[in-house]
Amino acid sequence: MAATIASLVSYGSGSDSENESESNSGVEKVDPADPDATAHLKPLKSAPTMSVALLDLAPEVAVKEAVETGTHLDPSLKEVTFNPTYETLFAPELGPMNPFKSQQMSAPRNMLSGYAEPAHLNDFMFESQRRTFSTFGYALDPSVDTHQVTPTTNSYIGAVDEAEKNKGLTVFESGTKKTEKRKKIKGGDAGEIEEFLGPWAKFIDEKDGAKPSEEEQKELDEITAKRQKKGRSEEEAPAEEKTVLHVKDMYDYQGRSYLHVPQDVGINLRSSEAPDKCYLPKKQIHVWSGHTKGVSAIRLFPSSGHLLLSSSMDCKIKLWEVYGERRCVRTFIGHSKAVRDICYNNSGTKFLSAAYDRHLKLWDTETGQCISRFTNRKVPYCVKFNPDEDKQDLFVAGMSDKKIVQWDIRTNEVVQEYDRHLGAVNTITFVDENRRFVSTSDDKSLRVWEWDIPVDFKYIAEPSMHSMPAVTLSPNGKWLACQSMDNQILIFGAQNRFRLNKKKVFKGHMVAGYACQVDFSPDMSYVVSGDADGKLNIWDWKTTKLYHRIKAHDKVCISALWHPHETSKVITCGWDGLIKLWD
Repeated sequence: MAATIASLVSYGSGSDSENESESNSGVEKVDPADPDATAHLKPLKSAPTMSVALLDLAPEVAVKEAVETGTHLDPSLKEVTFNPTYETLFAPELGPMNPFKSQQMSAPRNMLSGYAEPAHLNDFMFESQRRTFSTFGYALDPSVDTHQVTPTTNSYIGAVDEAEKNKGLTVFESGTKKTEKRKKIKGGDAGEIEEFLGPWAKFIDEKDGAKPSEEEQKELDEITAKRQKKGRSEEEAPAEEKTVLHVKDMYDYQGRSYLHVPQDVGINLRSSEAPDKCYLPKKQIHVWSGHTKGVSAIRLFPSSGHLLLSSSMDCKIKLWEVYGERRCVRTFIGHSKAVRDICYNNSGTKFLSAAYDRHLKLWDTETGQCISRFTNRKVPYCVKFNPDEDKQDLFVAGMSDKKIVQWDIRTNEVVQEYDRHLGAVNTITFVDENRRFVSTSDDKSLRVWEWDIPVDFKYIAEPSMHSMPAVTLSPNGKWLACQSMDNQILIFGAQNRFRLNKKKVFKGHMVAGYACQVDFSPDMSYVVSGDADGKLNIWDWKTTKLYHRIKAHDKVCISALWHPHETSKVITCGWDGLIKLWD
């Protein structure tokens, strides 16, 4: 606009340059001396003289240099997408002032109520003084240096009289005094268990206290004594041991007992070699009956397998002949509750029994005499002799209190405890030439231990794993067959890494909730197991296919054993109290 006015003014002045440009452009030149030609350019004589003011209506625009020196940042921004300079970050805020912003709001604040100056004060000291002031109404004056001057009346603010009365104690210090007083009143410190008389101790010494009379006290003492006697008789006192011989003569005409391995059964029972080829059992050939309740475990005589030991829920253990007349040879009676597990030593002359009466007992297989008793007041779930010849005096037992306890038969004492499981220990299996043993537990884990070292060196536990209450070592010592509670048999390597063999999983039976014992055929061709329906299941080892299924028992088939010297003889036992031989 200003440029336009300036051009008009310059045009009215009639500059020479314009006249020259007009003459050059071919326009007719006006003679300034001619009054008629310039009359329209002259102001009227009657109008007053008026001066024109120059107005600059264009806004000021920042030059390029001023823009580049800094960029305005909006204080409300939460994110900056470039690297601002120091001047940009600390530039004053732009824009109109907030008319509603008070002086208090504009003041700097570092806390909700205002600005707190930094002070060298311990957090605990500050909190104790604040709580003391809110409770008692006094606190130390922060302006007085109490480190150099002993606190006096002038050192406190608030209720000074109360401070004198309490001797300046804080809430924490005064609380300690009250606690000590309360403990003294109530009969001693709870930490001193022998002197502590309980929370009602203060009423004992009062005259009106509820003390029993002499007759009542006598009656109470009798009741207490009966309870203690009853507890001891049930838990501590073991049941009386006795044995029953069921055959007419204990020794034959040559003076040999039933432990002697027979020579006239058609096969060499003394041989350590397994049969070349095994076959599927087809039919039942014998039933051993004698137990009045379910059979919990069966064990064949070591090496030869000519005798069968069975434990039952009727609290009895029986010894049976496998060949000949297949008679019941002897019954061992000595437990007051169901027998859980049994285990021979290497020679078969002794065996251990574990029962729910919390006792483990060592028996002589030939005479039936109970040699030793062991207990730690916990229920033993499994028991195993150490298979090494030089360690036949040592055995381990998995207990209900999550421990594996090692006993020495000679001293009748616990010599080692393996305490790493988080649940009751279900099985113990020796591997790697008896240098190590594997244990499984209700904690759904498998642990491998070095003998006599109470720390497991291998721990196997996966979120998908279930409890494995029955484990069997394969005849070649390379595999562990574990009966898993998700209705399948898992195979773990028994050497070095103990890895799960994912290709060998045996399925098709129902065992959830039951510790059905697994076994292998001597030539490693088949895997056998009972199930909850009382059936005997037989799988092929190579293909893991379920080959054969036999209805063996009316109730749970809890164990299946393949005879180590026979090609097709399998022994099963069930909760119907029967033991059956299949061929």
